[in-house]
This record gives sequence, structure tokens and C-alpha cells, in this order.
Amino acid sequence: MERKWWTLVLVSIATFMLLLDVTVVNVALPDIQRELNASLSSLQWVVDAYSLMLAAFLLTAGSLGDRLGRRRVFTIGFGVFTFASFLCGISEDPTLLNLARGLQGIGAAGMFATSLALIGQEFHGKDRATAFGVWGAVVGGAVAIGPLIGGVITESLGWEWIFFVNVPIGIGAMVLTERKIVNVLAKEPEPIDVPGLVTFSSALFLLIFGLIRGNPEGWGSPLILACLIGAALLMAAFVAIERHSTHPMLDLSLFRRAAFNGVSAVAFALSAGMFAMFLYLTIYMQGVLDFSPLEAGLRFLPLTILGFVVAPISGALSNRVPIRILLGTGLTLVGVGLLLMHGVSPDSSWTTLLAGFLIAGVGIGTTNPGIGQAAIAVVPVEKSGMGSGINTTFRQVGIATGVAGLGAVFQAKVDSKLRELVPNAPDGLGEAVASGGSRVVAELPLPPALHDKAVHAADIAFVSGFNSIILIAAIISFAGAALGFLLVRSSGFVQPIDG
Repeated sequence: MERKWWTLVLVSIATFMLLLDVTVVNVALPDIQRELNASLSSLQWVVDAYSLMLAAFLLTAGSLGDRLGRRRVFTIGFGVFTFASFLCGISEDPTLLNLARGLQGIGAAGMFATSLALIGQEFHGKDRATAFGVWGAVVGGAVAIGPLIGGVITESLGWEWIFFVNVPIGIGAMVLTERKIVNVLAKEPEPIDVPGLVTFSSALFLLIFGLIRGNPEGWGSPLILACLIGAALLMAAFVAIERHSTHPMLDLSLFRRAAFNGVSAVAFALSAGMFAMFLYLTIYMQGVLDFSPLEAGLRFLPLTILGFVVAPISGALSNRVPIRILLGTGLTLVGVGLLLMHGVSPDSSWTTLLAGFLIAGVGIGTTNPGIGQAAIAVVPVEKSGMGSGINTTFRQVGIATGVAGLGAVFQAKVDSKLRELVPNAPDGLGEAVASGGSRVVAELPLPPALHDKAVHAADIAFVSGFNSIILIAAIISFAGAALGFLLVRSSGFVQPIDG
């Protein structure tokens, strides 16, 4: 097989694995919660540690690829990702799991940042269009079947194996990468923006930590105030550094382009609204509706498969329909889908979510291809890599802040409702409800007189918080749709959509 096809195969394997680990973990979270006795904060970090580190190191990994060679950084990223997957699998407490997930995210950044560059260096002409089409199908497929794969593995082998399966695949892929892919360096690589990396990643960490720990620690506590103020100061420092740097990791001049801002807002809103809700939808299905991991994964299929099926149709329409129409319409459909999921009650069945899943799935499929195409079209050719990297960073930051921000509202609503329904509830009941629903409460050693009342109150409190954050997620989606409609105009494109 020719070298270019080996490159496509190995890049596709890497992309599939790193994106699968964004979605596959969701259906395993209730099992992780029970086996590791994890709090809601810990479960949020299982998702956020990965997204946060992926977002923080993505642009830097791209610069490293130019300096050290794309294959070398790709292989190193694969190695870090594989080793971290092993650490995730052997974790026996939430802290080690979350640290390993963060390390996984750093490895994934090395893989993801160099993937498109590796394809670009090997493919030209019609073959390049074919290669990017295959890569796009892999991206959609990973998202589409992630919950189902997670359900099958978790139920048949245990949650640890959603990480262990990465190890043999990763080792084999690294060996083939070193043998089959050439190491190409940029002719004039830019230096690494270390001050930018440090301030950006530190600001994100403090912001997410503050949002996740705000309820348990108290929003007025010195720790939370220090985190949030520190995040704001570090982000201000990051902006100042990037403004005066001769080789910034984030070119702030791009934000003077309305179309660039619009695409970034759409990417952020899709992740902070719909994708961040996957965590809470999973806990609802397994913790309140009492589904197994496989049963929950199967019920996500209407949403994920529709997103996969609609995406190529939307991509084909982009030459005839303005991108802003696809972005705005897609995110509007996502918002409508979320509204249709709103209003669940303790007696609802999963089919209450079905109409929302179907509409949101069409919306995701309509929006996703346009985000990728527009992210390149709104920047000059020489900044295509940075434009793509910034867009992916906005997606990951959206997931991280969405999970943390929605979780803060969710936990507060659950605690408030429980205090109203069970005034004599033991300490920690609200955290147990938020992290595992009534299933976890049913297993607590509560006094018989309190047990049934607490289980019933848990269902009411959970759906109360769930309905609140569904509404917020819908508002985020509608806001993103409006910005997409208003800002992403073809007059702001500097590259043609069809490449």
C-alpha cells in the first residue's frame, strides 16, 4: 500500500480513538460513580480534564509539529494518549482517573493538531478531497457510535476497558506510524509561545475549577473567589501577551473579522449547549430511568446516527446554500430539540426525549460540516492551520465550560429542591442525587422511615435541575444560531468554501 494511504489509515485511527474518548466515556460514568464512589464534581472532571487539556495544548502541539516534524509529534501524542489510557484503566480513585484523563487530553492534542497536516502533506488534487472526505466520515462515525460502543464495553467487560482497548491499538499504530509515515518539518517554523500557553491553560483551569467547586465550597469562599479572579487576570495577561507577541499562538487580529467571531461562537455554542448536556442526559437515563449502559447507549442512537447521516447532505449543500443559513438553521434546530426535551417529570419514560433527540440530531448534522468549512474560509490561506486549531479549541472549551457551568446550576437546583422536600436530609444527599440520581440514593444506608421519601424526592429534585439546565442549553444554542446568522457572511470569507 502506498505511503499516503497508510497516512490516511493511521490518521483516521488516531482521530477515531481521540474523539471516541470524548463520547464513549459518558455512558460509563454511572458505573465509574458507583465503583469509585465519585462525586458529581469528579464526574465532571472525567469529561472536563480531557477537554480542557486538549483545548489548552492544541495550538502549541501544532507549532511543535512544524518544528519537530508532524510524524514525530503525532507519534509522541499517540504514545502519551496510549500510556494515559492504561493509567485511566487501572485507576482506583477519582483523582488518579482525572489526572490520567488530563494526560490523555495532552496526547490527543498532539494527535489531533497534526492529523490534517499529515493528510495535507501526502494528498494532492482529487485524492486530497477523497482523503478529507474519509477523515470527515471517521469524525462523524466516532461521535455517532461512541455511546453504543461505550455501552457494549462497559456492560460486557467493565468501564476500565473503554480505556484498555486503546493500549494495543495505540502500540500497533505507533509502530506503523514510525515505519510508514515520513517526518516533514515546516520550512520556517514559528517558535513556541510558552507565555501564551501557560497563561491560557492556567486561566482555563482556574475557571473550570471555580465553576465545578463553586457549590460545594460556597461561591463566596476565598478559594472560589481566588480561582475566578485569578482566571480573569490570567486571561487578561494572555490577551496582553498575544497582542505584543511576534509569534502568538492565537492571532488576535482574526477577531476583528465578524465572520471569524461568528464561526467561533457557533462552535462554542454547539459544544456548551448540546454536547455538554450528554453527561446529564446519561445520568438521567441510568440514574433515574434505571437503564444499563448498553440500554442508554442504544437510546442515544436516534440523535447520533441522524447527525452522522445529515452531515454529508449538509456538506453537499454548502456550495448552493449560504453557510450562515446552514449554521443558523442547524443550531436553531438543536435549540428546538433541547426545548422538546424540557419538561420531563419523575414519571416520564425515555420516549419523552425522543422527539428532541431527532430534531437535535438533524441540527447537529446540519451545523457540524459548516463549522469546519467556515473555520478555514474566514482566515487567510497562510493561517489555515491556526484557524482550524482555534475553532477546535473553541469546541473543547465549550464542552469544558458547558459541563462545569450547567453542573453548577444543576447542583444548586437539586440541593434547593431537596431542602424543600426533605428538610432532615443527611449531609451529602444532594451530591449523591446529582451524581447518580435516585439509583444511588436507593443504595444509601438511610433509616427505613426516610428511605422511600428520599428516593422519591431524589427523582423530583433531579428532574427539576435537569429541566433547568436543558432550558439554559437551549438558550445557548439559540444565541449561537443568532450570531451565526448575523456574523457569518460570505463577504467575510477570504478562501472559497469548496477549497
